[in-house]
Amino acid sequence: MALTLYLLRHGETEASRTGGYCGRLDIDLSPAGQLMAEDFAAAYVNHPWAGIYASPLRRTRATVEPLCRSTGQAPEFREGLREIEYGEWEGLSAEAVRQQHGEDYLRWLADAGWNAPTGGERGIDVGLRAMTVLEEIWRKHPDGDVLVVSHKATIRILLCQLIGVDIGRYRDRINVSVASLAVVEMHEHGPLLTRLGDRSHLRPSLRDLPGT
Repeated sequence: MALTLYLLRHGETEASRTGGYCGRLDIDLSPAGQLMAEDFAAAYVNHPWAGIYASPLRRTRATVEPLCRSTGQAPEFREGLREIEYGEWEGLSAEAVRQQHGEDYLRWLADAGWNAPTGGERGIDVGLRAMTVLEEIWRKHPDGDVLVVSHKATIRILLCQLIGVDIGRYRDRINVSVASLAVVEMHEHGPLLTRLGDRSHLRPSLRDLPGT
């Protein structure tokens, strides 16, 4: 056996529905997001999880809570799995950022790995802290299935590092919808991405909801 990582993005929030920048903002799931969390729990309650790890923000805690309540497993929260910090862009729309922080925004669009949102965090720094958590998981669980509940940018950055994509292109190469699952098998020859954007655990009415 080998370690298999199940990377789950949290369920819908108001910010993910409208497209506003939300990193450090500690917001709750929307009603639809809570249903997404419950659907995931129902689909994976009998899965043999070797470990469950999550970002400590409210939207990720709420996403993992139904599963952990059903299985009796306690999640382990890690700061390294938090969302990217958007600094002065927190809570703003893309158009508002373009108007208020035009030069920083253009630099970030050109290379989000090495350029940070105004007062925020670079993609490479998110990658360093998040990979530290994955290295801890690999040491503790050299085989078995581990669930990691995190955020859109953080998961995209992790996937770039695991499969060898330039972090600066994480926004352009990988999409991670709300409540979607990516699966990566950690083999001796390196990580193998076997699933991306899997939302089959959601009821059809939730799969079709618009949002980012």
